[in-house]
Amino acid sequence: MASKSILSEARQIERAVTLIQLGARLQVLESETELSYERLLRLYKEVAGKSPSKGQLPFSTDWFMTWQPNIHASLFLNIHEYLNKSAALEEIDTIIKAYRLYLEQMQSQQLEPLLSVTRAWRLVKFIDNGMLAMTPCSRCGGHFVTHPHEIARHFVCGLCNPPARAGKGRASGALQMQ
Repeated sequence: MASKSILSEARQIERAVTLIQLGARLQVLESETELSYERLLRLYKEVAGKSPSKGQLPFSTDWFMTWQPNIHASLFLNIHEYLNKSAALEEIDTIIKAYRLYLEQMQSQQLEPLLSVTRAWRLVKFIDNGMLAMTPCSRCGGHFVTHPHEIARHFVCGLCNPPARAGKGRASGALQMQ
């Protein structure tokens, strides 16, 4: 029985280290591991080389509704949903894998990732709690993050109907419209 708890603790530490390396806030680590706050704090300082950021986690769903963040959040969530259906992983491991794939996509397109792992984690929580939903675009059929109860028949995504100034600044993570 003791070896199982040691293995479990080693797995918890490995998960915490991975989340720290991805830039997760301490509150995410507390929520997703069974390690004590003091242990997480020491681990964070050791891995990141600095103290964790202080303050509240972002809680508003509004950030995910703005044009560029919505596209990034929708990309991440589509990856997450695919992994959720095709792999038997614990929720946090699905988030980690989906976030890594999101970062790979951003790098391959030479775009700055707008979504932090903490926001990605929060996004999944918002979806799970019904505070946000995925709605298919009536033009392209892609699934995008929306407020719950969006009228799907008339929903048009930000890629099919971008704002007037969309795509003007590549450095800020803008998607280049072809």
